[in-house]
Amino acid sequence: MSVGKAQGAQKAVQKGIHNKVARKVRTSTTFRRPKTLQLSRKPKYARKSVAHAPRLDEFKIIDNPINSESAMKKIEDDNTLVFCVHMRANKNTIKSAVKKLYDVDAVKINTMVRPNGTKKAFVKLSAEADALDVANRIGFL
Repeated sequence: MSVGKAQGAQKAVQKGIHNKVARKVRTSTTFRRPKTLQLSRKPKYARKSVAHAPRLDEFKIIDNPINSESAMKKIEDDNTLVFCVHMRANKNTIKSAVKKLYDVDAVKINTMVRPNGTKKAFVKLSAEADALDVANRIGFL
């Protein structure tokens, strides 16, 4: 090795190697992370989706019958049963639930949301079904 090369190597060692790092000129104010490797999933076992039970069946739709004085008056005068029902139940589901549970046909259903946050359903029965008999069968008279 020549003397000139040795002196150049000595100078390079004294200066260090980090003095000639070129700075990257950034023209944008936002920093975007570089896209990195995204491997596809390799699960240890294949999960199979299982169909759940119906969220609103007839037992969840109708919570309980209401037997206040005004509800009793509706049973006697208007042939109408009064139930406390699930908040997400609509008139069609209430009608089918009453049909399944009590074997009576509902002619008309009125619903209202009470101030305490529950829903009340007024189920008007057909002329051949007697609300008083159905109420006795349910057991709240």
